Amino acid sequence: MTRTDVTTEAENPGPSGYAAARLRLLQREARSGPPRRAALARLTDDWLTALFTTAAAQTGVRGAALVAVGGYGRGELSPRSDLDLLLLHDGSAGPAAVAALADRVWYPVWDLGLALDHSVRTHAEVRKAAADDLKVQLGLLDARAVAGDLGRVAALRSEILTDWRNQAHRRLPALAALCRERAKRAGELPYLLEPDLKEAHGGLRDATALRAVAASWVADAPREGLAEARRALLDVRDALHLTTGRSTDRLALQEQDQVAAALGLLDADALLRQVYEAARTVSYATDVTWREVERVLRARSARPRLRGLLKGGSRNAPERVPLAEGVVEADGEVVLARTARPDKDPVLTLRAAAAAADSGLPLSRHLVRHLRTGAPPLPVPWPAEAREEFVTLLGAGESTVAVWEALEAEGIVARLLPDWERVRCRPQRNPVHTWTVDRHLVETAVRASFLTRRVGRPDLLLVAALLHDLGKGRPGDHAVTGEVIARDTAARIGFDQRDTAVLATLVRHHLLLVETATRRDLDDPATVRAVADAVGSASTLELLHALTEADALATGPAAWSSWRASLVTGLVRRVAALLAGEEPAGPEPLAVGAEQERL
Repeated sequence: MTRTDVTTEAENPGPSGYAAARLRLLQREARSGPPRRAALARLTDDWLTALFTTAAAQTGVRGAALVAVGGYGRGELSPRSDLDLLLLHDGSAGPAAVAALADRVWYPVWDLGLALDHSVRTHAEVRKAAADDLKVQLGLLDARAVAGDLGRVAALRSEILTDWRNQAHRRLPALAALCRERAKRAGELPYLLEPDLKEAHGGLRDATALRAVAASWVADAPREGLAEARRALLDVRDALHLTTGRSTDRLALQEQDQVAAALGLLDADALLRQVYEAARTVSYATDVTWREVERVLRARSARPRLRGLLKGGSRNAPERVPLAEGVVEADGEVVLARTARPDKDPVLTLRAAAAAADSGLPLSRHLVRHLRTGAPPLPVPWPAEAREEFVTLLGAGESTVAVWEALEAEGIVARLLPDWERVRCRPQRNPVHTWTVDRHLVETAVRASFLTRRVGRPDLLLVAALLHDLGKGRPGDHAVTGEVIARDTAARIGFDQRDTAVLATLVRHHLLLVETATRRDLDDPATVRAVADAVGSASTLELLHALTEADALATGPAAWSSWRASLVTGLVRRVAALLAGEEPAGPEPLAVGAEQERL
């Protein structure tokens, strides 16, 4: 269907002409993604223009315009998107005439069964509504004239943008609070098995919020990959709308294979990985941007006080507090010291990451990018200092996650651990699992950091926690393939042969304790002896016990309980006794009941 065909059919002001052209456009597989969304917006523009022009002539209303806002204003119509429309008028026509004009536009839209979000306002009423309601103001930032008095729309858009910039000190914190509340309600898109593409953190709402921040001139989001990520999420939503025939943003499990096929992807896992990759880009850009907004607004609020305190017009630079060699804290972020030499210091990346996690501070985006491009790769095997900083990073607790995500967003993790890329954004179909494989590994290290006092070698526990599921990126039993990866990675990190063997054993048998304790007869001496033979030593058993608990706690709330903990602890106690030289006790004799005595 050509552009001429679409326009000719859409110019029929009745619903049938537009509906036929719309259906033909959506059925064309060769035209998808941004071209189809833009074509659908143009088609809708043409139809609404015909409706509005006819209605304005019939009602005699002058000085009015039809305005697209929100996603429609951006020219991004998905197959089942709402139409967000504003009928803007100058107030010169009577209420009855304006209402008649609106009815002649709205009713054909409803007749087609399209969702319509509509309003009828004067210029002053629009500005008042925007001042009273943040969501209204956000939608108007993308206002676009569809038909009617184009100059009136241009003037309104200019004033809305001016108001937004003048009110940024008040509006942006309110928008940040809205985003946090929404993320708490909808979850994190990069890790959900049934994600909401729009509402979850890292989704389309966040991408739109970043546009609003940029429009305020306060801060701008990292641009690298952001447009592509947003486009990928919109493409998935388009396919979801066409597959389900509904206006939905939730990617349900039962629909993922069909959506994947519609996008030409191998399977549902490939679909989720694509969604997760895009969502992580948006999520990271969102976190970095809001941090920058807070910094700028904090500096602006302090400026009037500084003018009264400073003499001669001089200004003090933010205090720089040393954290580690080559790394300082400045203005709430970890940045490079002025004396740092990234090109001469291959350990600086891990030193900065460890300092950030240990102090609970975020890594500056500029620092991470500088290290990605300017720091030389670590020698293999790593020097002892690099290994120590790596362990410090893993053992910092909850603050490890944000630092790890910053390194991962810039590709540094894959450079440090080449096998990481195979599990990055890899979904886990088992509903017991909360996280993707890679995030689960980081969460396991976080959980293990709280158990380090229970073991003699905290470094081995933390590294094993990070490595234990790397085998899920390869075919076969992930514990078996993971053992090979663990040996290679441990040698790369610089562990000696004995420690490498322990790490390999921990990865190979990370499921042994919980599976044995919950599925085997613990009173059978053969069961205890089999575990002892696999573990080999009391120190390894101690590490495996802590790893088992950390792994389960990081899996999800259903994976660990006091009952499972007691079974595992009982098994560990018996195995420890056997490794100490005691013979395993046989099964306890059953008590003889009264009925058996009579027999």
